[in-house]
Amino acid sequence: MLKTLEKEAVVMQEAQRLYKVLQGVSKTKAEKWAWEDCLAAAPYTLAINRFKKEKNAVILAHSYTTPDLVYGVADFRGDSYELALKARESSADIILFAGVWFMAQTAKLINPSKRVLIPAGKAGCTLADSMTGEQVRQLRRAHPGVTALCYINSTAEVKAACDVCVTSGNVFDIAQKMPGDELIFVPDMLMAENLENELKKRGTPKKIIASGGSCCVHDKYRPSDVQMLRAKYPGIRVLAHPECAAEVCQLCDYVGSTKGMVSYVAACTDKIFGMFTEFGLVNRLEAEYPDKTFVWPFGVCSYMKKNSLINTLEALVDPRPDQVVEVNENVAVQARKSIEKMFELTK
Repeated sequence: MLKTLEKEAVVMQEAQRLYKVLQGVSKTKAEKWAWEDCLAAAPYTLAINRFKKEKNAVILAHSYTTPDLVYGVADFRGDSYELALKARESSADIILFAGVWFMAQTAKLINPSKRVLIPAGKAGCTLADSMTGEQVRQLRRAHPGVTALCYINSTAEVKAACDVCVTSGNVFDIAQKMPGDELIFVPDMLMAENLENELKKRGTPKKIIASGGSCCVHDKYRPSDVQMLRAKYPGIRVLAHPECAAEVCQLCDYVGSTKGMVSYVAACTDKIFGMFTEFGLVNRLEAEYPDKTFVWPFGVCSYMKKNSLINTLEALVDPRPDQVVEVNENVAVQARKSIEKMFELTK
């Protein structure tokens, strides 16, 4: 009886910890995280954090995953570049990456001696899935001698076929440093257009030869969505990710990476922001800046949301084969070069 009461007290304490962070954070567009949600999550966060210590694991959670993961069990939260750095630096035996498959692959590439797990299994990404390594090689044969950049939202095979990997946070600076007046950029067609426009603004124009697809969240935003927010909320600051269409980005107050958006909100004295990005980042901002208001039109990544407390616990305790990340060594050697080149150029 005493042990049962002690256990219940621990669960209640954990629920209170979660609720302190998540109260006021949106669970859906119409609902906020409630006490009952935190109470239901508490036994899982307690178990995950216990197994994490026992197995010497580190948990990296992308900002687009759910708040119970981000604030309940993650050791580090951030965007692709931030988490890639944490994976590279980690001394843990296990890296558990709550994100999508290409992110977990990247962690394995840059810290190959570690066991890398992904709760969601082979969760895809419309960008990463839009292009193969062979398609990159065909593009390069058609444009011999042109430097090829790949967005980090790509498979290991695509990274292996390119010269330099880039993120939304460093793409403009790295592209500016590349020799020549032409660049190949894959696989984000919309970011490629934003890249070409930004290089013109900087006075270092380059022709961008692009191929691939687009993000299933960011490609849905339209200029009319920006205009609607400005009409409804006079004085609103509108932020967009460079995976959005160029005609959307040109109407916004700030265009940048997930990390860049967080930094912009932190530094800005304004109190209301329109967010043209994925719902998970809105949740983060609501939790970390409760004195500010975030207006989010729409946009949820179903792939990111495949990560949950339940499958995170499963991956730690007894991972399924699809939750264990492996990369062909021949591919890994080449892919690692493009990622390390990014780190070198970002110093």
